[in-house]
Amino acid sequence: MARTFRLALAQINPTVGDIPGNTTKILEYLERAREAQADLVAFPEMATTGYPPEDLLFKKSFLTDNVAAMEEITEAADGIAVVLGYVNVLSLERPSEELGPQITNAAALGHDGDLVDVYHKIFLPNYGVFDEQRYFQKGSVCPVYRIGGVLIGVNICEDIWYPVGPTSVQCQTGAELIVNINASPFHAGKRAFREEMIAQRASENGITVAYVNTVGGQDELVFDGGSMIYDGSGELLARGPTFEESLLITDLEFPDEIAEPKPEPVGARAAALNAVGEPKALTVSNVAPGDKTELEIQPLAPAMNGPEEVYRALVMGTGDYLRKSGFSKALIGLSGGVDSALTAVVAADALGKDNVVGITMPSRYSSRGSISDSEQLAKNLSMELWEVPIEPAHQAFTDMLEERFNGTDANIAEENVQARVRGNVLMTVSNKFGWIVLTTGNKSEMAMGYATLYGDMAGGFAVLKDVPKTTVYELCRWRNGQGHAFGTIDDVIPAAILDKPPSAELREDQLDADSLPAYEVLDPVVEAYVEDDLSYQEMVARGYDPQVIRQVIAAVDRNEYKRRQAPPGVKITHRAFGKDRRLPIVNRYRQHDAG
Repeated sequence: MARTFRLALAQINPTVGDIPGNTTKILEYLERAREAQADLVAFPEMATTGYPPEDLLFKKSFLTDNVAAMEEITEAADGIAVVLGYVNVLSLERPSEELGPQITNAAALGHDGDLVDVYHKIFLPNYGVFDEQRYFQKGSVCPVYRIGGVLIGVNICEDIWYPVGPTSVQCQTGAELIVNINASPFHAGKRAFREEMIAQRASENGITVAYVNTVGGQDELVFDGGSMIYDGSGELLARGPTFEESLLITDLEFPDEIAEPKPEPVGARAAALNAVGEPKALTVSNVAPGDKTELEIQPLAPAMNGPEEVYRALVMGTGDYLRKSGFSKALIGLSGGVDSALTAVVAADALGKDNVVGITMPSRYSSRGSISDSEQLAKNLSMELWEVPIEPAHQAFTDMLEERFNGTDANIAEENVQARVRGNVLMTVSNKFGWIVLTTGNKSEMAMGYATLYGDMAGGFAVLKDVPKTTVYELCRWRNGQGHAFGTIDDVIPAAILDKPPSAELREDQLDADSLPAYEVLDPVVEAYVEDDLSYQEMVARGYDPQVIRQVIAAVDRNEYKRRQAPPGVKITHRAFGKDRRLPIVNRYRQHDAG
């Protein structure tokens, strides 16, 4: 005979700061879980506020509204238990150096309409995109709750990443199930690493681990969902979908008899557990769940990898940024190149083709193919396309500056006039109609400063900001084979766009290769320097060309000022420009061997 416990994981897409909207969504999912006869429903980390709320956490009204939402939700948990991520307030006094933070990243446990207890996150991440030590006080108690006769430990996100952490203390106290609530952002390849880690925690402790993750875009971050449950042998029991909301409901089986308490730890093990936090046991409900209707088995959601997960992240990140910011329509400058083509396709998939407008802006240096390729792309997408030639404005700038430039050789200044005229056209149309401009530059260009400030960098959101050029091509080819999944034709991006050499077309016969190494050579070096923080010597040891290394280091360091002025964009690598990588703009440090 076994004990059955029905667990629901609510993988929802909250909006930062929309406490009323988030509360409504949470209550809807709570009711769905109750109708499914779940014994407990768990919501993601900081579900009431959205994640990360950043300095909204310094606003007293924001904090009190969030607490009121938590109380409303726990009061609604009649006949069911709920684990809810929110911000717990210890004091409404603004944090000071003397007091330290007076709030915690918390999980409320509600049952039968009452707030039973609050868990306070213990491990506060303070790296990459995370700043939790700026805001939160760490917890010190590791509770285990008896709910429906099952012993359940609750902890939050980072808490479970440590081999010796709150889960270890809770297992020592007798926990049979760990419910870990998360706001864990996406980067390429993270899903597999995350699943491996959860499987390891489950197997090394001989315990069932349920992991619920938020989903959706927030500024530069995308949360991919992928909620999961692993049993004590490290076997996957359930997996939610990626990049979509879901209520994952699973019946978990536990032995009829609760295992005997583990022996008290001694020596180094005891010291390590004591350093994590204090154990706590609390009985919420000792009654085993009664008979339930049979649960329809939910198939394992497929694991998403490679270009598909990156593409879906771009679509979700772009769509959510626009919708949550109040934009209904996007504007894109179409050059006939691969970057603007991919940006347009992502935007059409995120917003619908009727909500994307392209503008082609030919100059005296534009090839006929650039216009015709843009026209073919727009036709394939069934999107609106305008043609606004920039020659009159380009000539006007030339005439205006002729006297001051007289006697000088033409250089990049004359080239960039065209990019800045195009930026003005896009921003003027944006102002006129209230459409957001999506910029089209990629990570390789942003790293090297191969972009025009107030020109092609002008806009509201940079879809490909963290996508290397070689990945741009990979995504284009993947999307070209997926037309059926997105309601378009296959090969939606014309072959001519993919086959032509990349060019900014700002002077006669210009190619990217005139200024940059081949992208297949450039991108690995950019990754090594920007994402892996390798030194010149380490990159040379990897076999990269020393000349390319020196060029990359000099360009990346020199162009920090440009990137600071770029719009936000979707994070898809493990270290994106922006919050992930914070370097001073004025910076004279140079690696000795890098020239």
